[in-house]
Amino acid sequence: MSKLKSGLLLGEGEEVIMELEAELWAEGSNIIQKIIGQIRKLVNFLLGFKREGFIVITNKRVVEITSYRALWVLNQGREVKILTPGSIKEVGYIKMGMFCGCFCQAYQLYYESFTQRNSVLLSSIDSEDAAQKLVDSFYQAIFGAKM
Repeated sequence: MSKLKSGLLLGEGEEVIMELEAELWAEGSNIIQKIIGQIRKLVNFLLGFKREGFIVITNKRVVEITSYRALWVLNQGREVKILTPGSIKEVGYIKMGMFCGCFCQAYQLYYESFTQRNSVLLSSIDSEDAAQKLVDSFYQAIFGAKM
């Protein structure tokens, strides 16, 4: 069994398709927004607050994980959500152009359920093909869970 950065334990016969680390501090993928996000992250680190988010896509399910720490080491909380096929209304990606002296593209994965709408900045994605592949993997994991 492989060790995932998110700490998710895989079930029998379950294989990881993709593990996304969510960018919870930056608002976009251009250099200025990344720097502002890193400054926010540093200030919160100096104050002792840390948060990490992951979306893990396997061949059987999609799991959303968020961990919170206070005073650098104290476990403040952890949310683990398994997204069910009946709750997801739509999934897709958003390509946004940001002006920062040049036009930089930012991709966000989003999914909407009956109770919430989440979007995750895809800082490692730099093309529409890669974003579409990610959305297809997400959809296939949800669709495969119905069977």
